[in-house]
Amino acid sequence: MVYIECLEGFNIKNATNDDSSKVIKMLKRIALWMKDNEINQWRFLLDGGDDEEIEQAITNQETYIVLKDNDIVATFTLLSKQSEWDRHIWGEDITSKSLYLHRLAIIPTYMNKGLGRSILAWIQNIGSDNEYLRLDCVADNSKLNNFYKINEFELVDLTDGHNKYQKCIRKN
Repeated sequence: MVYIECLEGFNIKNATNDDSSKVIKMLKRIALWMKDNEINQWRFLLDGGDDEEIEQAITNQETYIVLKDNDIVATFTLLSKQSEWDRHIWGEDITSKSLYLHRLAIIPTYMNKGLGRSILAWIQNIGSDNEYLRLDCVADNSKLNNFYKINEFELVDLTDGHNKYQKCIRKN
């Protein structure tokens, strides 16, 4: 099922298999932008790392795209079950009461305009049947770490060079 919702002038919907190449291309462009700006995050994407995983997440309807005038300006993947990476970083989560956020990416022209904050709020709203929204990022990526702290994520721990963040999202 394709889910479409309006978010302050943007539309969020499940990515489809037809979007796969656009999503991968966008993620690689952002990875290159980060490399050029000396941000140590996602360099493995430049060599095709995760292409299959990205395509599978799209097929599984776990990846979303954010559209502005029919152009993809952001993407993210939301898992209700841990990936192999999540188990490596977080340990086994048998409760399944967490959502795991991966590859939240916004094209540079839309960065620092509140879109990331709005996407996080949207995720928290649709995921409120879960207890936590969890994610990780490279520990020395100060901008991204500050972004999650500003958005009230709790720094839980450090594992394998990645800071682990979570936020309680359950609505009472």
